Amino acid sequence: MANPLYDTLFGAHAGRDTPFLYLEDDKVLTHSAFLAMTARFAHVFADLGAQPGDRLAVQIEKSPEALAIYAACIQAGIVFLPLNTAYTADEVSYFVENSGARILVCDPANSERLAPVATAADAVLETLSGDGSGSLPLKAQAQSDRFDTAPRTADDLAAFLYTSGTTGRSKGAMLTQTNLLSNAQVLADYWQFTDRDLLLHALPIFHTHGLFVATNITLIAGGAMIFLPRFDPDRIIAEMPRATSMMGVPTFYTRLLDDPRFTRDLAAHMRLFVSGSAPLLAETHVQFQNRTGHRILERYGMTETNMNTSNPYAGERRAGTVGFPLPGVELKITDPATGETLADGEVGQIEVRGPNVFAGYWQMPEKTREELRQDGFFITGDLGKIDDRGYVHIVGRNKDLIISGGYNIYPKEIELVLDEQPGVLESAVIGVPHPDFGETVVGVLVPDGASVPDVSAISAAVGQSLARFKHPRKLVIVPELPRNTMGKVQKNLLRAQFAGMFQPK
Repeated sequence: MANPLYDTLFGAHAGRDTPFLYLEDDKVLTHSAFLAMTARFAHVFADLGAQPGDRLAVQIEKSPEALAIYAACIQAGIVFLPLNTAYTADEVSYFVENSGARILVCDPANSERLAPVATAADAVLETLSGDGSGSLPLKAQAQSDRFDTAPRTADDLAAFLYTSGTTGRSKGAMLTQTNLLSNAQVLADYWQFTDRDLLLHALPIFHTHGLFVATNITLIAGGAMIFLPRFDPDRIIAEMPRATSMMGVPTFYTRLLDDPRFTRDLAAHMRLFVSGSAPLLAETHVQFQNRTGHRILERYGMTETNMNTSNPYAGERRAGTVGFPLPGVELKITDPATGETLADGEVGQIEVRGPNVFAGYWQMPEKTREELRQDGFFITGDLGKIDDRGYVHIVGRNKDLIISGGYNIYPKEIELVLDEQPGVLESAVIGVPHPDFGETVVGVLVPDGASVPDVSAISAAVGQSLARFKHPRKLVIVPELPRNTMGKVQKNLLRAQFAGMFQPK
């Protein structure tokens, strides 16, 4: 194939007037209409000077046009860089500058604040709103609906996804055509997706789950999606009787369970519910099965690897586990100090190897060498074990990563902001259990002795610097942080101390 990822996911649907996206107001976008939109966007990018291998960054609302930009990048050989819509201008500035993006596409409402970002990075700024308007679709109107697909190899880069590091500096995970294509092929087969599937899609598409799992699987299987702008229980409940499958984060399922309209009859037409991006409580598994008769299928993946493991489609889906390594993926538990493989039942760091594992971190060779071994095993940073039946359990993280509502949050990035605030000597950011989000962020502050930290002012300052999902839900003042004999802050003690802060009384 001249361009394996495009030809398999998108090109295979050329000329098909079959439904692809079911939208609001009873609109339907067919595969052929979607590919025509894709081609027009690809022409615009080429006219703007983008060449194969160049990067294109987007910070836009979910829409069919936003999805077509992804497809257009693949068709034109451009490396696609989706950014969380909650990122501040300062955060976007780093991503655009670090990636060397040639084009930045943003919402028209943000064009004024992001214009200096694009100018500083020597990038072209285009706009696209959630309703499909903006400078990009306007330029696309005059373009041809056919585009000569750029030849690419399986090892060429297809996308960058930025993932924060414990140092606070974000890392660009480089994903190849093989990384994305192999994972989509395996998952579509493992979860038995076909062209008869209609997927309820309420996830964001700046994230692995909504873009490279849900969308790519649907494309490779030839199915369709009910493409919702966001999670809305009313819309989900209204659409579920005609859907066959749904992918979500644990929050989706806890909110559905809170709604009395969500019944066994409503879910009778569904064949599969998938959960990921954050741990699903065993209690939610049980409640969901009792309510609907379905057992949620939980899987495990990450930005650098896409999906690594899954509970079986046909077989026991065990609550509290993430199932087995996917076909073609090797997984082992190792000693964090020595790297030696541990026996089943022992807790250690999770390492994975396979065609799904990324090519490394953009312009960070040292960081790549630290986390991606020469033999191809990636050190995930997660702690886990394999039980006597081969199921993988995630028991913690050795990098203090917080996963809240499906978003990865790295404490160091928040601590750097908190430590700069008046009256703060030092801080520690932890994740504590939350009934809706799985975990939520708590900032623990130590006063500098000269003044008492103004919690309200600090919260406002954080709001200026960081995306909303990173904001501490609570700021707590303590006289000092617990430390071990080596002076290292013992966050495990803080997590234990504040574990019940958001639990029902």
